[in-house]
Amino acid sequence: MGAKTHYAQHYSPHLLEAFENPHPGQDIFTCLESQEFTSLCPITAQPDFARVRIAYIAHLKMVESKSLKLYLFSFRNEGVFGEDCVGKILNDLVALLAPKYLEVQAHFSARGGITITPFANYATPDYASLKEQRLLKCL
Repeated sequence: MGAKTHYAQHYSPHLLEAFENPHPGQDIFTCLESQEFTSLCPITAQPDFARVRIAYIAHLKMVESKSLKLYLFSFRNEGVFGEDCVGKILNDLVALLAPKYLEVQAHFSARGGITITPFANYATPDYASLKEQRLLKCL
């Protein structure tokens, strides 16, 4: 029997790991999605469930997927609004990867008859038009 995976009990950006991009000269658009994102409402402490989609064009580094899974899981016991989750994920991944382009979107399950779908994106100056196009698409 293999070693059990340790899951952080609190939000921890230090869980994220990166590896060298094997194709830094190419604009490969990578999408990662988690169907199992959970955080807590900071007011009611009820769980909020979401599908989180992260898409990016790497520069020199790429995110390691298991570390991303563990990082996303670290939100499970955090009292944080969905919009803040998306902002933190974006900021943490930009700090780790320094990508050409990165976007984060979460589709939170309805609670009280309302769904929340926050979106945030980042781009270097060379990809500013892509940032604007993708942002306008979400409006």
